Amino acid sequence: MQNPGPPAGQPAPPPPAPADDTAPLKRVLGPKLLILFVVGDILGTGIYATTGKVAGKIGGALWLPFVIGFVLALLTAASYAELVGKYPKAAGAALYTQKAFKVPFLTFIVAFMVMSSGLSSASAAARAFSGDYMAEFADVPPPLVAVAFVLALAALNLRGVSESVKANVVLTLVELSGLLVIIGIGAYAVLSGGGEPSRLGEFEAGGTGFALMTSVLGATALGFFAFVGFEDSVNMAEETRNPVRTFPRALFVGVAVTGTIYVLVALISSLLVDYRVLEGSSGPLLEVVKAGGVDFPPELFALIALFAVTNSALINMMMASRLVYGMANERILPRAMGRVLPIRRTPVTGIAFTTLLTLGLVSTGEIEGLGDTTAFLLLCVFALVNVSVLVLRRDRVEHRHFRTPTALPLLGAVTALLLASPLADRAADVYIRAGVLLLIGVALWAVNRLALRARSE
Repeated sequence: MQNPGPPAGQPAPPPPAPADDTAPLKRVLGPKLLILFVVGDILGTGIYATTGKVAGKIGGALWLPFVIGFVLALLTAASYAELVGKYPKAAGAALYTQKAFKVPFLTFIVAFMVMSSGLSSASAAARAFSGDYMAEFADVPPPLVAVAFVLALAALNLRGVSESVKANVVLTLVELSGLLVIIGIGAYAVLSGGGEPSRLGEFEAGGTGFALMTSVLGATALGFFAFVGFEDSVNMAEETRNPVRTFPRALFVGVAVTGTIYVLVALISSLLVDYRVLEGSSGPLLEVVKAGGVDFPPELFALIALFAVTNSALINMMMASRLVYGMANERILPRAMGRVLPIRRTPVTGIAFTTLLTLGLVSTGEIEGLGDTTAFLLLCVFALVNVSVLVLRRDRVEHRHFRTPTALPLLGAVTALLLASPLADRAADVYIRAGVLLLIGVALWAVNRLALRARSE
């Protein structure tokens, strides 16, 4: 018997609520929380753990890679600001690539590269957490610490985005305070006649020409790891109130704040500590604290650094799981990958999947290699995103949104490709690791295609 429907003149009943595993994500982020989220996403492991390795590539002119990275981050942030305002969905770069090129295989690879970059960044943070900063307090086997660290963050991620973002706010303020301590120490040292200004013009490669160029490009490519993170925030679009208006300001403010702090920290680090000392330390900013002539407890700064790398890993694992959720909703991954926890409303399948991959990556390299892999993967993605902005200008949407000047995505694409090229003087293991990750992606794509084909038959 057919349902006769509502009586004449009465409205139809509302549609049933979506099933627990397909309900939309909860919108909890306002402008202030989002700005803090972006700042916290960028700050962290890169500046606290890899500054010394950047110095080892370029020498005393440590500030230069961070200035160049700052400019590149602003160029690409402008492209993301336009695209997230135009398409406020959780899938980020994967969504933009699909809309621009409509090549499902390319879309999947981009999405997998973004997810892999977040997880390699979280893995670098786990290695940093278990290294010299932790050694200030306890002598514990680093692999054991790194595994426990990843599992603890997965548990917090499962609790919910509200709890995770609140934790992010606290951790962001803590890690920001650590960098302000460095800036304060530098100001005191300069005013009291300390530091060595001549170091600021020293280049490790020496001379000019090709060697100097590759040295600068290599240092900038590794230093760019400190800037990555702002692109992750667009995956929170479906958990943000009024994302079309909120995201552009949050992205630009977040990049501007962190870029300014990074350049100041790089200048101070080079002024107070020889680049060879910085290069030899996995806790380079701790060396700056000890050399600053200020009685600031090294253990307290090490604790701040541990909070900083924790925040980096937390946000990257959050973003990777949300990316899996977004890809599942776009049918790039099986629909089951978008399942959410009924009560907590968190993407449980995505969290489990990304946690397992993070645990695997922790064992594949040191902080420098994992950080450089993160930067390389994202530079490739950024080049595509910048091109996508221009391609999608022909796609009109009904609502008004931010529009970046055409020259900026052009410059962003060229710069990203240059830093991703072999001219950037990165180690071979970075390309090998990225290649293996892409092969895993291709295998997953093939499995997914076979599953879709079998389902349709």
